[in-house]
Amino acid sequence: MVLPTKPCRFMRRPWHVAAALSIALALLSACAGAPAGVTPATIAPTATPSTPDPQGTAQAFLDAWQRGDYAGMYSLLSPLSRDALSAADFQARYQSVNRTAGISQVTARVLNALNSGAKAGVLYEVTLRTTLFGDLRREITMPLVFTEGRWTVAWTNGLILPELEGGGTLSLAVSFPSRGNVYDRNGLGLAAQGEAVAIGVRPGALTDEGAVLNALSPLLGLSPQALQQKYANARPDWYVPLGEVAAGDVQARLSTLTALPGVELRPYNTRFYPFGGVAPQVVGYLRAIAPEQLAAFQALGYTGDERVGQAGLEAWGEKYLAGRPAGVLRATFPDGRVIRIAESARRPAESIYTTLDRPLQLAAQQLLASFPNPVRGAIVALDPATGAVLAMASSPTFDPNLFDPTNPHSDQLTAVLNDPANPLLNRATQGVYPPGSIFKIPVMAAALLSGQFTRDTIVDCGHVWNGLGPNALKYNWTFGRGLKPYGKINLVQALTTSCNPYFYTVAFTLDQTDASFIPKVAREFGFGAATQIGQVAEAAGLVGDPDWKQRTLNDPWRPGDGVNLGIGQGYILVTPLQVAQMMAAIQNGGVIYRPQLVLRVEPPGGPPSFELKPVVTGHLPVDADQLQAIREGLTAVTSDRLGTARSQFLGLTVPTAGKTGTAEDPAGGAPHAWFAGYTEANRPDKPDIALVIVIENIGEGSTFAAPVFRRLVEIYFDGQPSTYLLPWEGAPSVGPTPRP
Repeated sequence: MVLPTKPCRFMRRPWHVAAALSIALALLSACAGAPAGVTPATIAPTATPSTPDPQGTAQAFLDAWQRGDYAGMYSLLSPLSRDALSAADFQARYQSVNRTAGISQVTARVLNALNSGAKAGVLYEVTLRTTLFGDLRREITMPLVFTEGRWTVAWTNGLILPELEGGGTLSLAVSFPSRGNVYDRNGLGLAAQGEAVAIGVRPGALTDEGAVLNALSPLLGLSPQALQQKYANARPDWYVPLGEVAAGDVQARLSTLTALPGVELRPYNTRFYPFGGVAPQVVGYLRAIAPEQLAAFQALGYTGDERVGQAGLEAWGEKYLAGRPAGVLRATFPDGRVIRIAESARRPAESIYTTLDRPLQLAAQQLLASFPNPVRGAIVALDPATGAVLAMASSPTFDPNLFDPTNPHSDQLTAVLNDPANPLLNRATQGVYPPGSIFKIPVMAAALLSGQFTRDTIVDCGHVWNGLGPNALKYNWTFGRGLKPYGKINLVQALTTSCNPYFYTVAFTLDQTDASFIPKVAREFGFGAATQIGQVAEAAGLVGDPDWKQRTLNDPWRPGDGVNLGIGQGYILVTPLQVAQMMAAIQNGGVIYRPQLVLRVEPPGGPPSFELKPVVTGHLPVDADQLQAIREGLTAVTSDRLGTARSQFLGLTVPTAGKTGTAEDPAGGAPHAWFAGYTEANRPDKPDIALVIVIENIGEGSTFAAPVFRRLVEIYFDGQPSTYLLPWEGAPSVGPTPRP
């Protein structure tokens, strides 16, 4: 008998309920009848035993099912049922149905009951909530027997789903739509399904190296020098992977490439990430479902064999990018019968349009890669008016194409995963650094808010500061460089010149009044807490104060702790994204926007299911006059003769403001170089940007980070760098302009 796939509504009528229960009781009695061929003796009727209500046992069984308490359910089975099925097998049957059907919730209730002597039938309604098929609602009769002084459940598979009665096994067939693509804000690809070509060379077979480099450099988005470096130490007969390219781009140059001896092309189908990964720590990658993830993905309709988003936007947007599969849920039987239980229609995958600007993003990545020695660091660019992330680069980087096991170059993945520099780490959001002089911005705000300082308060800026006594001298960054002391300057000039003695004085003074005041203001500037960007992992950083130090380190706060905080050292750690958020708020007049990476999510041919809306998470704690004083100090950094970065911005036509930072690394080594700033171009065709650069263990911010800031401003506004050379360059090294 094939059972209906939908609830039989007529069973709700009382006389039909009674009839159904009577039939169930008759069948249950027949199961206990005499052996075949034996005429049963006439048995005198017996009185109905005085028993508890069987509905109580049935409800307890259903309540345990709703809780997922399989041990509790099993304890209510009849002795015969327990003899036929172990507790482990009983639990496995329910869990298998849950996984296969994607059941997320069970709701069940008793409808009616009929008992006759030591046998009873309880009609119940169960609703199985599934991911793919919605609610599966069934009305089922539960047979019970009175044994050992209590009602027990005579269990069968049909008590899970009636379609499984008689030994049916649940199976699921799914078919996923093609995965959605990831684009930049202008529709340029960052991740797409399609054909790709792995390109490599055998150095010993290269007969015209110049022609090879000229052909491959624009195709792979790498400079000829970077390509040469890849095979410089390889044996002549080795195959050296250079990168992956979209098949369409190779096809346009196929005759040229195949005519070059030593070049090898290996096509494959993949999830393709152009240029060896544009913002790979943001976009993410696909990988096989891990064992600990299997149950969760199976509940969503996955079979477990798929590759899914495992980092960045690929993971965040899995529900959009994967779409919803077409699914058919069936019960199959040993005799070949098949009962279709439910089916769902396919929902097309959606594509993600990010806030990133691909040319700016690639320029940021290439600038971090342009140093003679590999550097660790990060670059973040924000739209101050919305919080949209225009670029987010982290160095060292990695090629997300290597995570595809069908990629001929996938054997390189082991080196990526074992790299001690951890290229998978997004240093823009997860790297925490002492901010150095960048932190003088919120310290200046604290000075103004305290009422103990104004913008015109004069302090002597010499080479040495002795506020903690002769045995704890502190020095200005000008000490020992043959520079003339700045002398008596005001607070705005102190920010412009990055005068340590001035900020030592501020921090010491405020620390004596309230040691928690500067930390409090710093938190109001967005430090010490995650920005809530949400789409990528991030660190909260640290803003230490007396309570934190006592609680965490069991050590009291000392005046020196407050003084160190005044120049961004000591118990203070920030992420580049937090600094960029602060600079964006200074640029836009004081509004702190939550950084966002997704511009919209869009199905094919339909309206967006998600669109970016600016989210205000706070406001800088300063008033308009105080903010103006900070802005004047930052503008003078790049334009005034006393500005710490003026020499790096000579001739730049785009108005800029910013702050240098040279932060001592608590772990030792050279200091971290910072530059954080923003533009004030007010152009109708390009929004202004807030931009932050940090380069680990390299030296001064004005020497290394400020030139990178300038180069990115030129590329962003003019489309190309000027002839201005970076200190470590012999020529502009932004590299080839990628093809759309």
